[in-house]
Amino acid sequence: MKVLNLYSGIGGNRRLWKDVDVVAVENNKDIAKIYQYFFPQDKMIIADAHQFLLEHFEEFDFIWSSPPCPTHSDIRRCGVHKGQYKALYPDMKLYEEIILLKHFAPLTTKWVVENVKPYYKLLIPGIERERHIFWSNFFIGEKLGESERKHNSIVGSESVYGFNINKYNVDNKRKIMRNLVNPHLGLHILEASKKNLYPELFNKP
Repeated sequence: MKVLNLYSGIGGNRRLWKDVDVVAVENNKDIAKIYQYFFPQDKMIIADAHQFLLEHFEEFDFIWSSPPCPTHSDIRRCGVHKGQYKALYPDMKLYEEIILLKHFAPLTTKWVVENVKPYYKLLIPGIERERHIFWSNFFIGEKLGESERKHNSIVGSESVYGFNINKYNVDNKRKIMRNLVNPHLGLHILEASKKNLYPELFNKP
């Protein structure tokens, strides 16, 4: 299975995947270097994942995309009202990618776009699992039993899901670790992608 792993971070979602040929895309060179340490067999491309998707979406059997979430998170809304952050436009690249994949991806390509639960009503319906919203062209299955408490209590110096980045000189380790997707959820979704598509997605203009 040829897999495209966009905005890969250090690879939480990819941790338990087996029998896959992965191309990972990450624009931060320091984070990409950590990903390569954990997954030396993957091809790492340091590039703009959004543009890479546009140019290469037809080349893969499975696509996972996790666009940046800060402008969609309820943390942003709360922080603005508390005077901690400035208000920002939500980054619409998230929805651009969903629309692109929904209407132009080959019918043989399974895809999923992941983001946080936003502070606003979803502009395109998705499925909530754990602390995430997923958009996909296949049913990703039932909710797993992972609590959000582990995520909320993460610090950058601890081991999370088998990852430890203490030895790396990289900024904001806590953010990197908090951005990890539960590997069991990543595996669950990859396995679900091997099942049926949502046929109704392809009956729309």
